[in-house]
Amino acid sequence: MNSDVLVTGGSQGIGRAIVARLLADGFPVINIDLKAPPALLDGETHVQADLTDAPALRDAVARIAGQRNVLRLVNNAGIVRPALLEDTTPEDLAAVSALNLTAPLLLLQGLLPGMRAAGFGRVVNVASRAALGKARRSAYAATKAGLLGMTRTWALEVAAQGITVNAVGPGPIATELFDRVNPPGAPQTEQIRSAIPVRRMGTADDVAHAVASLLDARAGFITGQVLYVCGGMTVGLGNAA
Repeated sequence: MNSDVLVTGGSQGIGRAIVARLLADGFPVINIDLKAPPALLDGETHVQADLTDAPALRDAVARIAGQRNVLRLVNNAGIVRPALLEDTTPEDLAAVSALNLTAPLLLLQGLLPGMRAAGFGRVVNVASRAALGKARRSAYAATKAGLLGMTRTWALEVAAQGITVNAVGPGPIATELFDRVNPPGAPQTEQIRSAIPVRRMGTADDVAHAVASLLDARAGFITGQVLYVCGGMTVGLGNAA
């Protein structure tokens, strides 16, 4: 079933690659992001919204659901705030949770009535390999692990209505965000690179391909699953995200 796709955080990084891939696959895409993209792509609509402002986000998704046929959702937006255990603050946890956990919940709540009415829906949550544990990621790992828990719970609750809910767990992916928290040339960064079994960093397009496959109408027998896009790192004991 064809429909619009709503992608959060689609103006840069992995989100930008997801938007481009879905447009190439023939889907109209609504990119909801506080930041506008460098230029709108053909078939893309940008909706400016602060995803951490719950009332504003509820209003935005209600307007979108009232105007567009959105049966596919990609919860991609996220923030990290890396810090050691002793330096992680309640404010860090609250800020990361607002974007990484609360926003996906509100977005699906807003789109769920339309999906149920259509008897069809596809939801993909972008988690992280850090959900399995990574140093200096207390807030980030906790919220991404929580997103996986919500993925499985939602999958069970909506499966009978033809709606699937899955997650992808990227890492390590060569993006601006990765470079910001893993400085190029730093020893820990080189350790990450050398530990990847496929011997290369992942790309945003690698993640976009995984997301697109789970959004396909033919993926209706896959739900509640986590697909790690990590070059094989989850098979071994490497420490990266």
